Amino acid sequence: MRTIYKLTAIALTSWLLIGGKAWAQNTDSEDETYRVITTYGITSNTNSGILGGLSFRQSKLLSGDFFGLPQYRYLSIELVNVKHPKELQTTSNFASSRYIYGKENYLFALRGQYGREIKLFDRSGDDGIAVSGIFAAGPTIGIIKPYYVKIQEGNQTRSVAFSSLNQGAGSPQGAPIGSGGFFQGLGESKLTVGLNVKAAMSFELSTFRNNTTGVEIGFLAEVFPNKVIIIPNPGPNGSREDGNRNFFTSGYITLFFGNKK
Repeated sequence: MRTIYKLTAIALTSWLLIGGKAWAQNTDSEDETYRVITTYGITSNTNSGILGGLSFRQSKLLSGDFFGLPQYRYLSIELVNVKHPKELQTTSNFASSRYIYGKENYLFALRGQYGREIKLFDRSGDDGIAVSGIFAAGPTIGIIKPYYVKIQEGNQTRSVAFSSLNQGAGSPQGAPIGSGGFFQGLGESKLTVGLNVKAAMSFELSTFRNNTTGVEIGFLAEVFPNKVIIIPNPGPNGSREDGNRNFFTSGYITLFFGNKK
């Protein structure tokens, strides 16, 4: 997958160099009449797995061009689950329910992004693929939510934060038998604020009247002021922060659909 992303970056550079000529040959395209494009999407990235999160984006045509190419003001909001590389689903010896051993926290990244979308190739009527280059940056609100698991205590089952297990007298004792509810611990979440930046390409694959469908493929970098502990280091001589990061990079693919005006 990393090879695909590298090839995409090379293609983006090439299209930027020849895009002006391609646009000049497409000045009669019907898509010039659309000034606002609003889309919704489902995203997958290398830090989250198949279903990474949800996104909303809007592109508005600007009056000025970019070296002869039409440019749009690009706005995006997305909510993505960021996973630790060592997250593995585990089946308990006492039950068939699955959970993630060692995981203490979820990290959800709520990203706001502002930038520019440059139209490199336009559609010719209903044929072809419209291609755009995107560069955007903005703030990230990191939501750090405790990870809950179910444990068996006598004849009763209850959900507790994984970080509270077997921490001495008065703490919950026993082994997890499954994952707790997804929304459990939401009120105990902590927030951190960071920054993100991305470079991407957008491919508009099909258009039916004012509706549009396509994919956005790109790279994203994100930084927080401190390391976010998702799975702490279990070693007796190591820091809990070992193996966790405050700087994240990922490749992503977003399938989007929406409308144009």
